Amino acid sequence: MSREKGCVLFVLFALTLAVTSDAWAQRRRKSKPAGATPAGETSPKSKAASETSSEGGTGFPALDRAEKFYQRADYYMASIEFNKAIEGDAGGDAGAKMRAEFMMGKTLFKLKFFSAALSYFDRIVQKGPAHPHYNETLQWLASLTHQPVDVALVLEKIGKYNRQELEAPQLEAVRDELYFLLGKYNYNKGKFQEAVSLFNLVPPKSAFYPQAKLFEGATYVREYSAKPAVEAFKAVLRASEESQDPKVKPFQDLANLSLARVFYSTGQFEMATKYFDRVSPEAYDWPNSLFEASWANFMLKQAGYSKALGNIHTLRAPFFEYFIKPESVAEALTVKATIYFYNCLFDRAANAIQEFNDWVPQVAEGLTKLLASNTANDQFYEIAVKIRTGKSGLPPAVERAARAVLSDRSLVRRFDAARELSRELTQHEEADAAWKSTAVATTIYSEIGVTRALAVNETGEIARKRVERLVNELRQLITRVIKIEYEILQGEKGELEEDVKAEAETRGSSRVKDISNVRIDDEHEFWPFMGEYWRDELGYYRYKLLNKCARGSAGPEGAPAGGGEQAPVQEGDESSGGAPAAAPAPEAESAPASE
Repeated sequence: MSREKGCVLFVLFALTLAVTSDAWAQRRRKSKPAGATPAGETSPKSKAASETSSEGGTGFPALDRAEKFYQRADYYMASIEFNKAIEGDAGGDAGAKMRAEFMMGKTLFKLKFFSAALSYFDRIVQKGPAHPHYNETLQWLASLTHQPVDVALVLEKIGKYNRQELEAPQLEAVRDELYFLLGKYNYNKGKFQEAVSLFNLVPPKSAFYPQAKLFEGATYVREYSAKPAVEAFKAVLRASEESQDPKVKPFQDLANLSLARVFYSTGQFEMATKYFDRVSPEAYDWPNSLFEASWANFMLKQAGYSKALGNIHTLRAPFFEYFIKPESVAEALTVKATIYFYNCLFDRAANAIQEFNDWVPQVAEGLTKLLASNTANDQFYEIAVKIRTGKSGLPPAVERAARAVLSDRSLVRRFDAARELSRELTQHEEADAAWKSTAVATTIYSEIGVTRALAVNETGEIARKRVERLVNELRQLITRVIKIEYEILQGEKGELEEDVKAEAETRGSSRVKDISNVRIDDEHEFWPFMGEYWRDELGYYRYKLLNKCARGSAGPEGAPAGGGEQAPVQEGDESSGGAPAAAPAPEAESAPASE
């Protein structure tokens, strides 16, 4: 082909693309998809108009056209023109090109192509303060954390900024949130001193204050500093009590749970049970808090055995199948067996062990097969998605256990991010054919595809490791149960010898001791458990306890004094027969103390 023919063909191609773009613009003017505008950001029209001349514009045709399309909220056309400016229409003008990069990120955010938007914002972050829109980009990064994206990726970009850069005047509307996000980034990186200093910059009147204080407390926990951790968590309680914003109230449950864990870790078991009891039944973590409270009550010996057994009884309710960690249910049965064993109720202990053996070994075996048949990360991701929707085809008990462990909030957010990327791919595929044929559309599709592949691989890997950890914990519990079974046999043997001795020494006297300490007040009464769980009774079950150890005996070697069981009962409201109503609390998204 001659050079002249090549030039003619190039001109024809350019004219065709221009005509296509004009036709595309006419078709798209009625469709104006848009994402949420970050706090402090003006409307697209006023913002763009303030930065370009109404007559002369920027002096770069593609950038001027792009700005006008953006003002009209025609974001698909704007993306085409901004891309032209980035790829060369702006010539050697670095400022115009950087302006186009920033506006492209905003445009893609408005189109809800969030992963592609993050890619363009990352270009700005990598250039640092030399980029004229470096500070403004922080607003959009903060806004991305509210979208179904991998927040860890966004925090990596925010982590490139230092504290002084957050003081820029244009960031005033989002400064408190940025303090919190940058603090969270440092927390994740183990830079605890810097994290705490940033959390402390969030003022008490800010909506981000409770979250900042929760993470501050979590930071002190990781540094083994109980006293400042307690103060931080109590600040959350004060803020939630003073606030009328319903979005603040959920953090109260996280603060109570975190305080309970701190007091448990320092051996203050009575204080721990106090704060465990304050976690609302509507809280996401309530089922797991019941299990943890069982250990705290167990450590109180006679004063706590009744409630420990009652909590374990509650955990067997069908309402918790997908909310309680399966390893917690399994371990709770070992606690139940241990309480009975310590109080010479060996038949009851054996029953608890049988309850454990009825399902735990089978679940561990089923999960092991699941791991063996899905070794690749992307393969495990696909089966995990089916498990989470109850369509895996696994045995019911195995699927319930896997589904529960895959319901961890941090993991759920990863599944949500991967699903969002699938949605973006679908949106791209359903877009107008003319737009899809452009260079920017190809770039966006490639960006989303690569990001989704990475997200699927990483989510699949984390999900597989969670199940592996569950299997390991179940196996450890199975080993523990074997030891308990041996101790039960030894205890039963010793009990028979004690029975013969006691019969010879005294006849007719009972060595069964009632150590029940279940108390009721004027607002409660006892109701016998009739084999059916009711939601308003959950958390209020108690056991009346008896000690069958020999008179004067402290029980098996190493055992704390304790009691046995007759029948579970629940405390209930006199008028309704159920537990006093608790204020509902929606799920919170911040990190508890143990994170």
